[in-house]
Amino acid sequence: MARWLLNSFSLILLLAVGSLQARLILPLSPDDGQLETKGAALFAAPRVDDNSAGNYRLPNTTEPESYNVELWTNVHNGDTQFTGTVNIDIRVLSETSNITLHYRQTSNFEATIISRDVATPTAIPLTVTPELQREFLVLTRTTAGEAFGANTNWTITIYYTGIHRSDMGGFYISSYTDDDGKQHFLATTQFESTNARHAFPCYDEPARRANFTITIHHDPSYTAISNMPVNSTASSSGVTAFQTTPKMSTYLVAFIVSDFESTTGELNGIRQRVFSRKGKQDQQEWALWSGLVVESSLASYFGVPFALPKLDQAGIPDFSAGAMENWGLATYREQYMWWNKQNSTINLKTNIANIIGHEYAHMWFGDLVSVKWWTYLWLKEGFATLFSYESNDIAFPLWDTYQIFHVSDYNSALINDALASAVPMTHYVQTPTEISNRYNTFSYAKPASVLYMFKNAWTDKVFRTGLNKYLTKNKYTSCDEWDLFASFQESADELGFKLPASVDDIFSSWSHQAGYPLLTVTRNYNAGTITITQKRYVANNTDTNTATWYVPLNFATANKNDYRDTSATHYLLNVTETVISDVEASSDDWILVNIQNSGYYRTLYDTQNYGLITAALKSQPWRFHPRNRAQLLYDTYIFVSTDRLSHSILLELLGYLTNEQQYAPWSTANTILTVYDRYLRGDDLYYHFQNFVRLLIDPIFDQIGVNEIPGEHYLNNYLRIVLVSLACQVGSNDCYNQSAKKLSEYLYNGTAIEATLKTQAYCAGLRSTTNDIYSRVQSDLLSSSDSTDRSLFISSLGCSGSTSQLLDFLRLSLDTANSLSYSERTSLLNSAYSRSEIGLTASLEFLETNWEAYAKLSDSAKPLDAALRGIATYVVSEKQKTRLNALVDIVKAEGPSYINDDLSTTIDSRITSNFAWLEVNRDPVLNWIEDSFRENGSPSLTSSITTILVSAMALLLFRLY
Repeated sequence: MARWLLNSFSLILLLAVGSLQARLILPLSPDDGQLETKGAALFAAPRVDDNSAGNYRLPNTTEPESYNVELWTNVHNGDTQFTGTVNIDIRVLSETSNITLHYRQTSNFEATIISRDVATPTAIPLTVTPELQREFLVLTRTTAGEAFGANTNWTITIYYTGIHRSDMGGFYISSYTDDDGKQHFLATTQFESTNARHAFPCYDEPARRANFTITIHHDPSYTAISNMPVNSTASSSGVTAFQTTPKMSTYLVAFIVSDFESTTGELNGIRQRVFSRKGKQDQQEWALWSGLVVESSLASYFGVPFALPKLDQAGIPDFSAGAMENWGLATYREQYMWWNKQNSTINLKTNIANIIGHEYAHMWFGDLVSVKWWTYLWLKEGFATLFSYESNDIAFPLWDTYQIFHVSDYNSALINDALASAVPMTHYVQTPTEISNRYNTFSYAKPASVLYMFKNAWTDKVFRTGLNKYLTKNKYTSCDEWDLFASFQESADELGFKLPASVDDIFSSWSHQAGYPLLTVTRNYNAGTITITQKRYVANNTDTNTATWYVPLNFATANKNDYRDTSATHYLLNVTETVISDVEASSDDWILVNIQNSGYYRTLYDTQNYGLITAALKSQPWRFHPRNRAQLLYDTYIFVSTDRLSHSILLELLGYLTNEQQYAPWSTANTILTVYDRYLRGDDLYYHFQNFVRLLIDPIFDQIGVNEIPGEHYLNNYLRIVLVSLACQVGSNDCYNQSAKKLSEYLYNGTAIEATLKTQAYCAGLRSTTNDIYSRVQSDLLSSSDSTDRSLFISSLGCSGSTSQLLDFLRLSLDTANSLSYSERTSLLNSAYSRSEIGLTASLEFLETNWEAYAKLSDSAKPLDAALRGIATYVVSEKQKTRLNALVDIVKAEGPSYINDDLSTTIDSRITSNFAWLEVNRDPVLNWIEDSFRENGSPSLTSSITTILVSAMALLLFRLY
């Protein structure tokens, strides 16, 4: 399921540390025996899932075999009531006096049970006792009788009533309004992780797989869809029955009752349909096509066909989860289903295919093979995240989608997994709230990154064969991580791929502990050796933790820079330090660890090696893979931020960007430079920083420009967004002029702006524009009825570099007679003060004159308080600080009721934090840039005509990567 929440519950992994002095182990030859762990275990045994009496797990005394669910709904007219009957065939595993199921927010239960072991059974009445806290439905014989014996078979029948929820969970009601203003209702489901129990009483745990037969009674004007095709024989007008499913988990059951329209396609014998509200069929084509090719790509990669006879997708108007992998019926927020070439962005096109890849990967990981318990949520979400990219890389190879993976999920994992709140991938939970909190980085992005590491380290062939074995052996069952590890081990053994330790030991070192390694690489340039140490990466550079992992390693050097082979050449075997002597590199050659940055760790080099890498990047950047270039930038920035490296190393490294043409490195550079810009924009020497960035960005901006180019690389669409935003942010005249012209031609001549660039075109085009154009966009804002366009206009009008234009814009917030909603009018200030120093100054000037009128925009929400707090976040100079504090003093004296008591404390805290950053970073950055200008006339970005000529050749070769 594609959703993200926070979680802080932790599972502690105990390590038995062997030796602090480590050794580096080369992969063994086929003639060598595989090393085994002997003596003391390296890891404590995994915690056994607790389902003892008194907890939230169902008893193990019975198990379901099949469900027959029948539902009645009149959702077509907005009725929120539904009724249901469920027949559950169960088997008693051990003698018990009661049968316990799950329920949620259903009532009026009537239950009976009959034996399936006798020829003429008699229905036995059951007493139904709900237990609210654990959501247990306890069934006991109404009249005293013998217990339900072990190895007996029964059918439970329960009649009940329920209400379609309005919180987008369970069996809930949704609606949409058509172009004529008519409201259309629908009923749909969202069961993951513990909401199937709302639609029908059930064993609502992922390992309690069973067959499901669904029948829905609805208005004849509506249609119903579910996991399986319609059973035409059992269906009639207003009654839709479906074929019986294979054994599956309850949370994957789904059904929708609606007046949706669909588009149909078929590939490799699998029929696929896309459903959404009426009037949107013309925007369903991309989702349909992506679904067809993504399913085919995944089935081919896994070597396991899709298990059901059909596969549908549906866009839901109200859908909190983002997307959901119901087996055979994936559901999405409707905006993730619609795309057309004229009005939709390239980013949305990619996102749709990526989300479909995620949900379709679940059809194997989570659906065909489910998890035994939510402890192992990563076992499905990690694979789905990884294969959202892998499936797209197969289906759309020209996209180079792993660059997107690198700057999004990979770096997100590294950032979040370094926090003190990080938890292991394998992490026990029990209550519904604890389960919900597992949907976070540690179940999605981190396991995707770890799996990607081993996909490369063990070769794709071993990885792929292991997945085939895992899916084939365990289909229609539930698994834990040890089942996956066993399949990988079997694959490696079968293919003769020798590992230096067992898969159990290697992989569990990553799944059973939080965090990831910081590898410190120190070269002995005289001896030609490399010392590599590992410990958990944390921001505190004096931390003395001794956490270790089994780390796969590989190297590129100045003389060996073939990035195609990403398999591990060495392993750091759960030890803290090693010395390696077989990487061939002279003292004048650079060394790079982690080819294609496929490993999940950060790498810190000695200063001399950074110098060699930087020099090579400036002259021959193609010798480094784009993802390595991106991570060199980001790791260096992180190490500067944590006082592990000097600012000069990062700034020198950034100099190579004059020759950079790829998206991932520029996206990373944009992240770094935008942070510096945010803090330095209030400085008197800010123009030095602007000049520095402009010199970096001008060469590529001259090539890319502000207009899409027919036939260009797919990721250039992403790159252009980054470049236009950054170039205009630092005052590039070319960016200003081209963007202003683009916007003017659209507003006055109707020359279309590409949908992908609309946001950048408006913001960049309004940074330095005429009053006429600025006023035109303000008028468009006030006259528009499209919420998306209104949001765009508000955001872009705050980009202006003119104080008078900004003040005119901000005054709109006080005119309560115009069309702005309250939330819109209170967003104008943020649009200005978050964009630039001029915007912040204009915001202060506006409030100095109008603070009381602004405060009176609401009697309860205190908009002035919110605005002052927001401004404080961006205060980065003494002049701004003095001005804001003076305004706060006036408000406290003359209008204390308009602000909260802790306003001054919050403002002081935010400003202090900003000034602390400046104290550490301002002088090293600006002094280095100023010294570079003084010494060279420009920052030391290039050094000679020879370098320039070599760099020009580099540009020609870039497209090979």
